[in-house]
Amino acid sequence: MILARLNYYSLAAIKRLYLEAGSATTVVENRNNILDIIPDATPKFVEILRDCEVMRPRAEEEMEFIQKNGIQALVFSDPHYPSRLRECDDAPLILYYKGTADLNHKRVINIVGTRRCTLYGQDAIRHFITDLRQLLPQVLVVSGLAYGVDICAHRNALEQGLETVGVLAHGLDTLYPNAHRATAREMLQRGGLLTEFMSRTNADKINFVRRNRIVAGISDACILVESAAHGGGLITAEISRGYDREVFAFPGRVGDAYSEGCNNLIRDNGAMLFTDAAAFVKTMGWEHDSTLAQAMNNGIEQPVFPDLSAEEQRVVDTLRRNNDLHINMLATQSGLSLSQLTALLFELEMKGFVKGLAGGAYHLMK
Repeated sequence: MILARLNYYSLAAIKRLYLEAGSATTVVENRNNILDIIPDATPKFVEILRDCEVMRPRAEEEMEFIQKNGIQALVFSDPHYPSRLRECDDAPLILYYKGTADLNHKRVINIVGTRRCTLYGQDAIRHFITDLRQLLPQVLVVSGLAYGVDICAHRNALEQGLETVGVLAHGLDTLYPNAHRATAREMLQRGGLLTEFMSRTNADKINFVRRNRIVAGISDACILVESAAHGGGLITAEISRGYDREVFAFPGRVGDAYSEGCNNLIRDNGAMLFTDAAAFVKTMGWEHDSTLAQAMNNGIEQPVFPDLSAEEQRVVDTLRRNNDLHINMLATQSGLSLSQLTALLFELEMKGFVKGLAGGAYHLMK
């Protein structure tokens, strides 16, 4: 913990020193002879390490806090430390974790984006996680527990029975935003909360940027749902690319403020165009682990919504291709008469599959 406090000076330098010395204890014991371990260390770095013992009382307080609250301190050499993150040059030397999920899960994805998630973004997340759950029953969903895309991803993962981990920009003695406390409590039972920050650390702006590298580093892929032209989700996407992770983005309508970042990223080849869960699984090379592969091998065609009639499924399929259609356009594209469609839409509304919008349009909810 003493050495981890120096991460604020240089993440890469501290990691290099730790690896060269072999342990944090060795570093502290040789704090007056750091140049023997790293000959090219800067004078400022040498000076900071020489004074590192002043941090011991704070580290001892933190040890007492984590023991009292059932928190795991995952040091860099711990087998439970996220192995994907360990590969990154700026990985923290210690993580504080409370939860049940395996941070070295076989499949880990992160879902990030704007804090002002639109109905389009919410639906994109719901469809994706619902379909992904059918294809890959075992996948860990990571995000930052913030408003918008983050909390939508966590809640949909929980609804689908998937484990989900929130990476925080502060210590585990508090929660920001407080409005997400109930979801966070549920995540402790089916996922967890993770941070590199000690208790009594505020959720300062710079901490959210530092948090993003952990979200990126512990994942196999980054999925950007919605983002303004300079949104924070783009930072996570850029870090993910730097870590050689796969990056995907949901496209949106040209001119939509919270699709601009995604559309620009796709245009500039910074992310792959995201279409659906099946294509995502195939792109990641995970199809051999999926239920889709099993179904294809068995010659089984899996219905999207098995409880629907053939006509109801036709309406749903039409809205999946082009959502928010006026009833007249929906009739034309589905090949159903207006009288048939009116009755079907009523049934689908009762089942919670569609919602009527102002002006006679209909929106697919699942």
